[in-house]
Amino acid sequence: MAKLVPQNHPALHAIADEVPLDEITSKKIQKVLADMRTALDTYNINGFNGVAIAAPQIGVSLRIFLVHNTNNEEKDVTRIPDLVAINPRIVKLSKRTHIVGEGCLSVGEDYGAVRRSTHATLRAYDEHGKEYERGASGLLAQIFQHEVDHLDGTLFIDKAEDVWHKDDVHARRLKEARDE
Repeated sequence: MAKLVPQNHPALHAIADEVPLDEITSKKIQKVLADMRTALDTYNINGFNGVAIAAPQIGVSLRIFLVHNTNNEEKDVTRIPDLVAINPRIVKLSKRTHIVGEGCLSVGEDYGAVRRSTHATLRAYDEHGKEYERGASGLLAQIFQHEVDHLDGTLFIDKAEDVWHKDDVHARRLKEARDE
């Protein structure tokens, strides 16, 4: 079973290689996808879980990411679709941006404030080798940008306007709850 690599792993700081189109449905690529799903499904640090993972996060320098909502609550109103993106390219970003909070499986103890476009359009191949294009807003647009950054060797902390430790987040939430 593949595990998340540490933050200083070379795969997290290099431009990932494209997957040859004739290899997308190969056992090798399907195993990488399965390993990524397992790593994402088993990630839970202090109650934090993930919604997406890029292949470099398990030490595989290939241009692959997947989105998978690990929150199984039926009432989850922020449900995002499961999708696989192989050789993804962001083909359009909105000019409108906003500052959003981000965390990362590879930077387990920190959060940051990152400027992201509010809308993004992604072109990629799915796990069956079929090309698709998908527009997104909100959280999914943020995920597209975050994961493509991973494939380009950039972590959110490289772009963040502010970074803080997760323990600070817990402390702030507890204080806010007490003050209400």
